[in-house]
Amino acid sequence: MSSESRTAVVIPAAGRGVRLGPGAPKALRALNGTPMLIHAVRAMAASRAVSLVVVVAPPDGAAEVKTLLDDHALPERTDFVVVPGGETRQESVKLGLDALPPGIGVVLVHDAARPLVPVDTVDGVIEAVREGAPAVVPALPLADTVKQVEPRDDGLPEPVVATPERARLRAVQTPQGFDRDILVRAHETVTDNVTDDASMVEQLGVQVVVVPGHEEAFKVTRPLDLVLAEAVLARRRLNDGF
Repeated sequence: MSSESRTAVVIPAAGRGVRLGPGAPKALRALNGTPMLIHAVRAMAASRAVSLVVVVAPPDGAAEVKTLLDDHALPERTDFVVVPGGETRQESVKLGLDALPPGIGVVLVHDAARPLVPVDTVDGVIEAVREGAPAVVPALPLADTVKQVEPRDDGLPEPVVATPERARLRAVQTPQGFDRDILVRAHETVTDNVTDDASMVEQLGVQVVVVPGHEEAFKVTRPLDLVLAEAVLARRRLNDGF
C-alpha cells in the first residue's frame, strides 16, 4: 500500500447523548459490558486498510478516553490517537482532521454511536474512495413511506405537504469516506446547513456517491436502540463466537 492510499478514521465522541438520558456521555455507555466507543473503534480497526483511528473525546474527558483505549484490547496493527473535541460535532471533526499526520489520503468519519457496523461496510466505503470517488456514504433504502410536513410548535396535527418518491430516498449511515483534501476543504469553507460531512462536501459542488449500507450499522440514540444492539451482539456471540 502506497503512503498516499493510507486510511485514517476520525470518530467524534464528544457529545453528551441526551436522548439516552442522564449519565455518562453516549459514547461511553456500556454495551454488553463494554463502552460503545470501544465497539466502534474495534469495528473500524477490523478493516486491514485502516492504519490510524483518531478519537475526538469530550473536551474535559480526553485523559479518561485515552485510559479507556489503553485498557481494552485493540489490534496492534492500528495506531490510536485521542484529541479533545469542540462544542459542536463539526468542530470536533475538524480537530480530528487537524490531528492527522502526512501520508493519509483517505479519511473516514464514523459515529461513535454506530458501534456494530460490519467490516465489509467499512471496506466497501474505503474501496470506493480509492477507486476515485471523492466522497462516499453507506446507505439503505427506506422501508417506510416518508411524508414532508409543515412543522408546528403549537401541538396541533402537522399538515402533510408532499410524499417524496421512496425509491429515490436512502437512509445514510457511517462511516462516510472522503478524499482527505476535499474533506479538509469542506471543513475550512462550509459552515451553514451542515447535517453530516457528506452534506458539507455537497455544498462544494463535489459529487457524493452511495454504496450499500448494513442494517446492523444503526445508530444507538434511544434506550430501545441499546436493547436492539445487545440482541445483535448476543446473536453474533452465538453464531460467530464474537
